[in-house]
Amino acid sequence: MLTIASGLDVMNRLGRAMADPTRSRILMTLLDGPSCPALLSRELELNRANVSNHLTCLRDCGTVVAESEGRQTCYEIADPHLPGALTVLVPERTAALRQRIRIVVAITITWNVIEAVVAINRSEAAHAVG
Repeated sequence: MLTIASGLDVMNRLGRAMADPTRSRILMTLLDGPSCPALLSRELELNRANVSNHLTCLRDCGTVVAESEGRQTCYEIADPHLPGALTVLVPERTAALRQRIRIVVAITITWNVIEAVVAINRSEAAHAVG
């Protein structure tokens, strides 16, 4: 059961987590699901060390949890109630950020396809010459 003291502790930790704009952006990005520092740094256009430091703070605040997946560590929102609260607090930002993430993913996929086609063409050209 949540007591007043524990409720205040939760509010204080969430306040610390949300006090920094970068941490807020990371939390909003994690609304779409777990992510790793490398992906977050690309999506948010931040350096990886900065993202990792903010993720450590968010983990220490209890707002995200880390899970190792092979050599990577992925982060996700710890409390299942938090996404609903964040969406209520900033509904328009949530929609805009999700749209931006969809665009970044589409561009990344397109770029990967282009790189694969170029590699195949180079390989075929080298094979034809040789």
